[in-house]
Amino acid sequence: MIELNPAQVKLFEEQGFLVIENMLTAEEVTYYRDVYERFLNNEVDAGKFRSDLGGFVDDGTAPVRERITQIMLPSRILPEIADQPMHHKALKLSQQLLGDDMALDFDMLIDKAPFTNTPTPWHQDCSYWIAMPDKRAASCWVALDDCDADNGCMWYVPGSHLLPVREHRPAGKGGGALECDASESEGVAVPLKAGSCVWHHGGTLHYSRGNSTDRRRRAFITNFRPASMVAYEREKGFDHTGEREVRS
Repeated sequence: MIELNPAQVKLFEEQGFLVIENMLTAEEVTYYRDVYERFLNNEVDAGKFRSDLGGFVDDGTAPVRERITQIMLPSRILPEIADQPMHHKALKLSQQLLGDDMALDFDMLIDKAPFTNTPTPWHQDCSYWIAMPDKRAASCWVALDDCDADNGCMWYVPGSHLLPVREHRPAGKGGGALECDASESEGVAVPLKAGSCVWHHGGTLHYSRGNSTDRRRRAFITNFRPASMVAYEREKGFDHTGEREVRS
């Protein structure tokens, strides 16, 4: 199990994001890639949990495939996933970063296929969520392919989680995505090797470019918040199945 040192925890607290190399082994990456393809090829039917995150784009063309494929709650659709290493490792890391009461809130798959070239707008995850008294929240963004700026790695604005949330608005023609004013000049790109991950706070500004390359960009995301706040969400009818969700 990965043990974080105090300097890593402090960096996350100050910057709002943290890279952890080699969270998954090569064998584990192969497992999750296989699961991913089962979902993408509809061998596992995601039904209403599958959508096109790039639906806000209106360039006059009708895409022959999803611009950005999002599948919410894959471990609810295929429960065996929750018993595999990623969820266990991510939970322990979330507890080291934000406290022993952290629990899984939701998970999702986001795929940017080659040459789809659709960016994810700048946003803060908390802009998609209901207001909660305890705002601790963190997402673990695991790369299943090597990623860089050109095929869609994450960009973050350091320290933005410590400032007021920026005003958000619907992106493009709609479709559920939100955006706010920000730019790459404020941020830093975070390239990753397959099997590595980057954590970000729920208030950290982030975005990713579209995939303009012939390479894959598959990401598996798990999100954590205090167990009491997961229960609070559910009591309010917010379960990440129908509302607008975090986009990466």
